[in-house]
Amino acid sequence: MIISIEYEASWRNSFLDGDNNSPLPKGGREYLGSMTTLKKDDNFIERTVTLNTVMGLLNRLIGDQRKLYQAREKMNANFYYFEDIEPKISFEDKPLLTNEIIYIRNMKGSTDQNSFTGMIKSTDPMFSSDYSGELWGILALDLQSLCDFIVNESFLVPCINTDPLKACALIEELEALKPVSIDGVITEATKCLATHFPETVYLNNKGLVISSSLYCSALYLQLGRLAKRFDMTSALTKSGGISGISKRGFTKKDFMDRFTTGKKKMLWGNPFILKKLVKGQGEVTSMLTKASGQLEITIDVEREKAEEIKDLINNAGVSAFYLGKKGLAYVSKIRI
Repeated sequence: MIISIEYEASWRNSFLDGDNNSPLPKGGREYLGSMTTLKKDDNFIERTVTLNTVMGLLNRLIGDQRKLYQAREKMNANFYYFEDIEPKISFEDKPLLTNEIIYIRNMKGSTDQNSFTGMIKSTDPMFSSDYSGELWGILALDLQSLCDFIVNESFLVPCINTDPLKACALIEELEALKPVSIDGVITEATKCLATHFPETVYLNNKGLVISSSLYCSALYLQLGRLAKRFDMTSALTKSGGISGISKRGFTKKDFMDRFTTGKKKMLWGNPFILKKLVKGQGEVTSMLTKASGQLEITIDVEREKAEEIKDLINNAGVSAFYLGKKGLAYVSKIRI
């Protein structure tokens, strides 16, 4: 028998890891559709029609509402109608593929890394205390002066008047600095920082020093030096750090969370698009693939069994269903 299925606008990408043919992990399947995770290798997932897709459809058409892996389980005397028939099933997919950009919702409740909400508390003690000018003065040093500060405990840091937004802008400028070679004063500075913060890595995968990491660690170094003259309690979080600034990097949303009256800004979604540099091709843009076409399922069984399957499909009365993700599909013809 041949079952012909017409379908339209079936999505051929997945936004979750794992698949539907195994039990859900305890914490659920991980969402891979955010702009950050898409950039990681193998997270742009393309899907095609497989035997599992076909078996899921056939089970749905005869009225079996279980997931395919549940139907196939041989536990608790579960009955799987297609257990002996499955090896006799083949299929041919005839898709017409198109690409388009879609906007997908992020339901995990993630927050925007570079945004904040509410009014800014510019009078926070971290920016209005006696130590503030010397603490944030670190951000105004050039790289040579910063290295001098790190290796020389008596180095005088010029005071600056700043506020949360200005401090953010300074840090973002420092993050844009290019990595530098390990040479001269840079070598001395990184060795000195390694004695204070041995768990921190300052080199990238090319063996170059990340300039912004030196500034972030220098802020912590300055905290310790200023603590000899000032009460630095108001500068620290409960865990003893600087809000939004680690010894290696900076996160704007966490930094501004302390200095704003509102909550972190929710991230509602993003375009599903991946731009990647491919050697020999240049920049390649990948988008969502949609497929419309026909799926023909061939079941090589005796006429009596074919009539039985046809009756089960007619009795279940499934009018329309998904083929893969989204889209619309329906049985257009059954031939025996």
